[in-house]
Amino acid sequence: MTESVAPHGALSDLLPASAVEAQVEATDWREAIRASGDLLTSTGSATPAYTEQMIAAIDKFGPYIVIAPGFALAHAQASEDVLHTGMSFVQLARPVSFGHKTNDPVHLVVGLASKDHDAHMEALQQLAGFLSAPKKTEQLRSAADADELRVLLGLVQGYE
Repeated sequence: MTESVAPHGALSDLLPASAVEAQVEATDWREAIRASGDLLTSTGSATPAYTEQMIAAIDKFGPYIVIAPGFALAHAQASEDVLHTGMSFVQLARPVSFGHKTNDPVHLVVGLASKDHDAHMEALQQLAGFLSAPKKTEQLRSAADADELRVLLGLVQGYE
């Protein structure tokens, strides 16, 4: 079986298939952020220091990144540690609490490394479709593996 690559669109340009992981073990929100940041690092979007900046932002400002029920958008300010705009997608094996009053616990963590405000806004627009479709979010949350996540995210067409 071979996977078919989806036509290039903004999401597939920002989120490489290799930056998607499923059933990730995390005991707390810091580990969840690190898993997301590790993918940003492995795909060349950011340095490990950017991951620490994402954690520091939550320490400073609280769980503002938990933007919808069960969904966190991990990010920090643009810095020299962002090598190019990119995203990562982590589905947690078990949800973790970020301390958000209404949107905890978190099952899905998207990491965002953006070079500038415009890139940040473009990425948010790409995510808006998923956040506004509860059925899609539930499918992403319950996907069995990274391959299924990639299909649901439209990064691959499926298997032949």
